[in-house]
Amino acid sequence: MSFPFQLRSCVWEITLACCFRCAYCGSRGGKARDNELSTAECLDVARQLAELGCRRVSVIGGEAFMRPDWAQIVQALTARGVKVCIITNGFRMTEDIIRSLKRVHIESVAVSLDGLREVHDAYRQKGSYDRAMETLHTLAAAGIPVSVITSLRADNAPQLPQFYQELKRLPLFAWQLQACSPMGNANDNGVSVAFDAQKVLSFVYKTAKTAPFKVGVADNIGYYTPEEGSVRGVKGAVFTGCSAGLTTLGIDSVGNVRGCESMYDARFIEGNLRERSLLEIWTDPDAFAYNRRFNTTMLTGGCKDCPHGDICAGGCRSYDYFTTGRLYENRLCALQK
Repeated sequence: MSFPFQLRSCVWEITLACCFRCAYCGSRGGKARDNELSTAECLDVARQLAELGCRRVSVIGGEAFMRPDWAQIVQALTARGVKVCIITNGFRMTEDIIRSLKRVHIESVAVSLDGLREVHDAYRQKGSYDRAMETLHTLAAAGIPVSVITSLRADNAPQLPQFYQELKRLPLFAWQLQACSPMGNANDNGVSVAFDAQKVLSFVYKTAKTAPFKVGVADNIGYYTPEEGSVRGVKGAVFTGCSAGLTTLGIDSVGNVRGCESMYDARFIEGNLRERSLLEIWTDPDAFAYNRRFNTTMLTGGCKDCPHGDICAGGCRSYDYFTTGRLYENRLCALQK
């Protein structure tokens, strides 16, 4: 019998080095970890991902472009038919990077933008908003598809209509809104991450109809309100439960494997690629048990009696864990408000 879980996508943190130390960074990026995977090890990981059938990889940091061999790693994936997106803060873009992005056949680049200039710069550094905007224009002019990712918190979520007025003048193909999780620096700094999810869904539902680019929410915002089917960036798309360890996984810069790279806690490490192959970790019958062995009796809180529990499965595992300490109870579910 074939293995029931097919790997389709991966988020790969190739370095923790970053030119920023953002106040809400979930991975506490800034300084590279000791003993990050070598170039040779990364190229082997790329091979393993392709051989396991992974078709899409999001390369992240830290700041991915601070790793000198980033282009070699990306090319090792794209040469095997794997589509690659790089997520960046947009601060270090150069002509050399642009040329390398085109040479390695990058599918797209996503730039993190938190909101209007004052909000964005307050959490990063002065001038970072303008540099990110410049990067978006530069990438698009070079023929590289660009998108924006915005992490929502208490301070920036109410500004979405004003922020949209800025974004709609940009050459984007997509804008993704995701909930900022209270992990890493966000937890350390006491960043207020609460916002009205229903207002966000209503905004996306209305805006997506006429926006010059795709507008959608990530998997940690929802779920199953009347807007479902119209707010996930693709018409008709609905949330079908957390995919960690089912169709996706995360890899950090020292080779630890998790079901999702947002599940940034040691308890979710399923193995290390210096000790076991990706195939061994992925096909381990005891791995990713929180999702592979899920049933509705595990649901707690407001999710326990939800009629969508068998499909939604309690929403985003990472957001659940870092907001409630549990895995099957979602406090951002707009349906319960």
